[in-house]
Amino acid sequence: MSYWKDKNVFITGCTGLLGSHLSEQLVECGANVVGLVRDYVPRSRIFFNAELQRKMVVVRGNVEDYHLLERAINEYEIDTVFHLAAQTIVGIANKNPLSTFESNIRGTWNILEACRRNTGVKRIIVASSDKAYGDQENLPYSEETPLQGKHPYDVSKSCSDLIAHAYYHTYGLPVCITRCGNFYGPGDLNFNRLVPGTIRSALRGDAPVIRSDGTFIRDYFYVKDGAEAYMFLAQKMDELPIHGEAFNFSTELQITVIELVRKILSLMNSNLEPVVKNEAGNEIKHQYLSTEKARHVLGWKPRYSLDQALLETIDWYARQLT
Repeated sequence: MSYWKDKNVFITGCTGLLGSHLSEQLVECGANVVGLVRDYVPRSRIFFNAELQRKMVVVRGNVEDYHLLERAINEYEIDTVFHLAAQTIVGIANKNPLSTFESNIRGTWNILEACRRNTGVKRIIVASSDKAYGDQENLPYSEETPLQGKHPYDVSKSCSDLIAHAYYHTYGLPVCITRCGNFYGPGDLNFNRLVPGTIRSALRGDAPVIRSDGTFIRDYFYVKDGAEAYMFLAQKMDELPIHGEAFNFSTELQITVIELVRKILSLMNSNLEPVVKNEAGNEIKHQYLSTEKARHVLGWKPRYSLDQALLETIDWYARQLT
């Protein structure tokens, strides 16, 4: 906790699932948190928590606005940046690729350029994704796996990842990249995602809907573990020669969509059966990560088991939605 006390931290995407948990943890650790907020989302954990709001500075705007980013970083004397803002939903990216590219690609070069022009910024974490690796024959993904997204969201994350590398190799910018699995946990309001959508359906007594055939394999990563991993990596940037490097973070569980849905239903003591629509398109079938590098180089490991994390998540939605 003493590491973060009085550090000036800028978080893009602070109202999102990971951003809200990261903001909360950093505030608890004594950091001066400045959050970039595009839209007012009443049920976001940021806006829902009046005490947290009082302890943060909120900058209104979006990552496509370069001058706003430069002003915020300079005016609040930022030393640490967590760039999380992105359009993160695969289906939306397929329907509207241009806004996804604007947010995910332009937003990344804007934040990196604003940091490059301010020598006070000492550490930058750029959130990439396991989807930046694209569809690969050899799994699990390691950090040496080529970045070769083919669909709009995947391409946007491959590009933002490579842009971060370029800013390190060309300008020596103190940046690291994270590639994580699918985040889930308390506060996720995107109910077209599997975990919150399944929980909400079960609470309403409706059969959960699976868009794919149910056999897709994904990495599911608890958001509290994710927030701690981001903070841990930023701190390690002061201790280890890791600038310019990428790190995978996950629990390394290989689980199919239908297995996860049935586990959630079992934990909720529900007899519902999922409806398998088998209509998902332009999505990678199997994705899962190796975290060997994070374990060996950083000494990192997750704290939560799948069942423990799901029970906490179910409890949060049960309190919020019933």
